[in-house]
Amino acid sequence: MGELGKYVLYFLLGGAIVSVSTYLGSQGKSFLAAFASTFPAITGATFILIYLNGGNDAIVSYAKNLLWFVPPWILYVVAMIGGVPRFGFWPTMIGSLVLYLGSVGLVKIASK
Repeated sequence: MGELGKYVLYFLLGGAIVSVSTYLGSQGKSFLAAFASTFPAITGATFILIYLNGGNDAIVSYAKNLLWFVPPWILYVVAMIGGVPRFGFWPTMIGSLVLYLGSVGLVKIASK
């Protein structure tokens, strides 16, 4: 498979996961939607593809760096839970993303 073909496959895989999550969430099946969104299919596929393209060292490096993003992600989700009822969806989404990106910046500084 050529380079372009690989990236098309990656795009389709990611889109499929987002589509399944969106469908389940819109049907009122929020637990299943959350499960589909957090199921390690994307991470697992990324592990496989990094391994095939970069080997063991690349996987270990990726996995270690992936852990740095867990606290900012938790902060983002908690901000969405608390903010949507108070401020509405769009203001909370923007604020949560700014909070996430700021937290990632702090994590980057702390990881040096």
